[in-house]
Amino acid sequence: MHHHVHPGISYLQAIILGLIQGVSELFPISSLGHTVILPRLFGWQNVWAVESDPESYWLAFVVGLHVGTALALVFNFRKDWARIIKAMFTSVRTRTVDSPDSRLGWLLVVATIPAGITGLLLEHPLRVLFTHPLAASIFLIANGLILLFGEGVRRGVENKERHGIKPKRELDTLDYKEAGVIGVAQISALIAGISRSGITMVAGLVRGLNHEDSARFAFLLATPIILGAGVVKLPDLMGSLGSGVRGQTLVGALFAAGAALVSVKFLLRYFETKRLWPFAIYCIVFGAVCTVIFA
Repeated sequence: MHHHVHPGISYLQAIILGLIQGVSELFPISSLGHTVILPRLFGWQNVWAVESDPESYWLAFVVGLHVGTALALVFNFRKDWARIIKAMFTSVRTRTVDSPDSRLGWLLVVATIPAGITGLLLEHPLRVLFTHPLAASIFLIANGLILLFGEGVRRGVENKERHGIKPKRELDTLDYKEAGVIGVAQISALIAGISRSGITMVAGLVRGLNHEDSARFAFLLATPIILGAGVVKLPDLMGSLGSGVRGQTLVGALFAAGAALVSVKFLLRYFETKRLWPFAIYCIVFGAVCTVIFA
């Protein structure tokens, strides 16, 4: 096993990357897109040079950021998860799905499976393939357009609700086919520039959920996927790839967790009344500017 001599990652970089990860994983703006683009803009050659390297400390470091983000989500939704898991045990025992909590639990299972399996199989090859800042910039624009599309559909649904043509849809009325579609749609978020939470929210809006329930479903759904991806790769961090970055990873993970906690609290409040379009505009403008820079 040969070792590259790498300049490693500084504590300041770890903190900034942790903050970027924690915020951009939950805001519908693509965390992978930002970790590909921002180190280039900052001129952090030591980071971007190793991002697409299949054997580097970078993946070990990202594992830590993912685990930090996921733990913040688990902490924030601990009461929901406790209720959901309890309801699912009951539902397995009684072989019925008779409570909103157990139904939500099974919907999350169905939605987790496609993206979960694909992520485990393809995340690495896709990461190596798509870690080009120009591609990430273009996909960010696409992400913004997807958000605008979801917003447009939602507006139509709201008009119908307002005129009593369509009743407001509750989160636990999604059916398993819809959850499966959301799960499959999440696979596109393995591409840098496409946001996981954004895709889930748009799918929720299109299926007639309101913004708040869509966001809630997106954050609940992100939790097992991000946690799973992190835990599966923990050996990387413990093994030789993690040597030299363990301290930085821990610090980055703590900042990612803090940023994720603040973000999730902010966004759940934000989506009680507000819309996706500011994030859409941000993605389109930032993506366009970066496309010009990297082209």
